[in-house]
Amino acid sequence: MCEKVTPVSHKQSQSVAEAGTALQAGGDITVYSGVSYGEVKEIALDVFKANFYQLAGPAREEAGRRATEITEGFLDKLRAENPAGFGGADDPGFQYALYSVQREYARSGDKDLGDLLVDLLVDRSKQEQRDILQLVLDESLVTAPKLTRGQFDVLALIFVFKNTRNAGVLSLDTLDTYLDKYIQSFISEKPATDASMQHLQFTGCGASSLSVYSLEHCLMRSYKGLFMKGFTAQDLVNRGIELPVTHPIFVKCFNDSSLGQINAIDDDHLARTLGELSVSNDQGELIKKLYGENVMDEAGIRSMVVGRRSYMDDLFTHWSSSGMSRFTLTSVGMAIGHANMKRLIGDFSDLSIWIN
Repeated sequence: MCEKVTPVSHKQSQSVAEAGTALQAGGDITVYSGVSYGEVKEIALDVFKANFYQLAGPAREEAGRRATEITEGFLDKLRAENPAGFGGADDPGFQYALYSVQREYARSGDKDLGDLLVDLLVDRSKQEQRDILQLVLDESLVTAPKLTRGQFDVLALIFVFKNTRNAGVLSLDTLDTYLDKYIQSFISEKPATDASMQHLQFTGCGASSLSVYSLEHCLMRSYKGLFMKGFTAQDLVNRGIELPVTHPIFVKCFNDSSLGQINAIDDDHLARTLGELSVSNDQGELIKKLYGENVMDEAGIRSMVVGRRSYMDDLFTHWSSSGMSRFTLTSVGMAIGHANMKRLIGDFSDLSIWIN
């Protein structure tokens, strides 16, 4: 909880009730219940100075400057996203996590790493109990400094395509917007190598499995309705589907307006729509079969996506050649991928959706 007191003029007078506190200044004052911003900053820098090994000359000054920079960046973001987190400043776990971030940033000075660690630490500040999410975030703070910027991006891409589905993608135009916002920034000019993927496995971010999920398959699974070939009214008759092509279960095909397609973005959506429209079980099964068989093959999906967003061509190639298609994220890999999304995108669903 905070209270803002804004003076009307430079001349100020005030009266204070019993047990009250007088606040007076020439500008805005922000009052936090519990520990203040300045007090938390002092605690944090004292912890750093007491624990970080002493360097000599300019190196010592630079380490101190970096520690102050990352501490202020964290506290600013904490104040914006979770001001209640200031109350945890005296907690040993909080101090240790913050010191880990200060130490790693003081050593590297890497801005991308610093921003990602700040996002992880702010998420960690929201976990008041020692639960699985707090443990995962603690481990992520230790693991992230062992990775490169390119590996952060690999984890973000795998996380997005294999572990999420954007409910706002309901048309080809919204697919374009989604790719521009959530994908383009993470496509590296240097594809992930075998050594890079092995290192991600070594650090506990994931494991290579026997199951292969092509990028085309990931897109189709989440947004199947966007990748339909389409059908004619006669095709429905030939399949024994008695509903007319004008029935609301059908719409114009996204990829060929002269044809029709089933009005559903994925399998779950189709099941709900059939129920809402009271389609009989027999007809529903025929429609589900058509839905599954009318989707483009992988070559068609790739061609369509690349035709709309040419930068996706490299990602399709990198995904299949680097081992990303076989890589399954651990909870730590998901947490780092999620933090990297937040670092570049800003808004993103809470990590507790995937780790609880």
